[in-house]
Amino acid sequence: MAEADRAADADDRLAAIWAGLDVAPNGILVWGDDRRLLYVNDRFRKTCDLPASVGMTYDAFVSAMARSHECFLPCEPDEWEREEIADFGVEKQRDYLFATGAVMQVTHAGSRVGGMTVTFTDVTAIKRNETALQLAKEAAEATDEAKSRFLRAANHDLRQPLASLKILIYNCIREPVEEHRSDMLHAMGVAVSIMEDLLGALLQIGQLDAGRIQPRITSFQLSQLFERLDIQFRHQAEEKALRLKFVAPRGTIATDRALLERILSNFVANAIRFTEVGGVVVGCRREGKSLRIEVVDTGRGVRPQDRERVFDEFYRATEERRMQKNGLGLGLNIVKRLAELLEHPVRLRSEVGRGSIFSVTVPLGNIWHSEAGREVEISEAVAGEFVGTPVILVEDDDILRETMTQLLRRWGIDVHAAADESEAIRLVEGGVVPQLIVADYNLKTRTGVDVVEGVRQAIGAATPAMIVTADAEPRVLEGIRAAGLPVLVKPVSPPRLRVLMHNLLFEPSLTKLSGR
Repeated sequence: MAEADRAADADDRLAAIWAGLDVAPNGILVWGDDRRLLYVNDRFRKTCDLPASVGMTYDAFVSAMARSHECFLPCEPDEWEREEIADFGVEKQRDYLFATGAVMQVTHAGSRVGGMTVTFTDVTAIKRNETALQLAKEAAEATDEAKSRFLRAANHDLRQPLASLKILIYNCIREPVEEHRSDMLHAMGVAVSIMEDLLGALLQIGQLDAGRIQPRITSFQLSQLFERLDIQFRHQAEEKALRLKFVAPRGTIATDRALLERILSNFVANAIRFTEVGGVVVGCRREGKSLRIEVVDTGRGVRPQDRERVFDEFYRATEERRMQKNGLGLGLNIVKRLAELLEHPVRLRSEVGRGSIFSVTVPLGNIWHSEAGREVEISEAVAGEFVGTPVILVEDDDILRETMTQLLRRWGIDVHAAADESEAIRLVEGGVVPQLIVADYNLKTRTGVDVVEGVRQAIGAATPAMIVTADAEPRVLEGIRAAGLPVLVKPVSPPRLRVLMHNLLFEPSLTKLSGR
């Protein structure tokens, strides 16, 4: 009787063990030393659609698993089956991808009495995290490599015009012939414009990386944009004896004017840069409720292997690098990212030796919602309208203050320069009554906005004012505009400065358009 009780107790303990294993988080199979299945827990039956019944042999289970198509095997089924049967009782571990998409980690562990336990653990989430981490690591490494290439390219492409500029300045100081000095000054202007373009591209890439560019969608006439691009690129095309033609459609489009202009200016600049004979045509094609704007050139074209990569950051085709063209390979990447921001499709069609067509598709706008504003362009010849106009200039950089003073005086302006707010207020107390205040934003102790307010209080009137700044952070620019002041970002273009001054003094209603 005692023997029977002990046997019953053993059966109860074993049943308790089996019941505990049934709620284990892993699928569990227990094989005896005779290679027959002693136990299958509920978790295995719920997670694995494989035949497994108590009493079946290990060889039969392996054979069924090899031919079930429920999991992807690392080799041919027959070879895998032979290896698994031979490895009964051998400790090992392997991951299997199941047809359900789950990844199971299968672990074999031999027992002291000659049997074996096999566990099936769902590691799908772990593997996905590992994959995501690996992809993130590879992306970070690729980004680091791209940034390294960028720094090398930036170092070279920024030093080139800087080196030229230093030599030109040295030679210009010592050049007695006026005609030669004029040529050198023109070359200096070209070098500075190249550096300005490079720095501007870097700034925009940084803003895009930080997600700080927000589209401002308006409806406007595309012809207005084409006129600006024609003025911007006409001289470059003429220097290369290329035809440049803009064919503007009637009607309006709805998008961000400034961002679209950036896209198209990159297209046109590239077309002129890589076209030696023929010309460039900018036109449009109607596509349902959209307009496809195309920039067509007769250049050398883009090779098939380069077409997918020309929009990548810092990428330049082999031929372009060999020809030492200026640029960091950022222009078309900016185009791609701005187009994605605006949700405007960008396309490239090209044939080597015959030319390329870069295009962007934009939605049509409502003509009744289009902006009727115009941008005033003032030439040097009519700048005499500023003669005798008293202006207070507040700039704490000595060289820049002197340079700006010389520029404004060439336009006939009565300039009163100050390094800070206290000097500006002393000018007012000394009898200066300015019609315009021009202030730098990042002054040593106060912002330009604060200085304008202080000078206005000293004058006793809301004198027109504007801010210039090298800080292009969106929050800074928004804060300046929120104070009711127009702003220009350094380096300030003299034509844009004239436009904004004209608007402030004579057409205040245009100030917001010209100075934003």
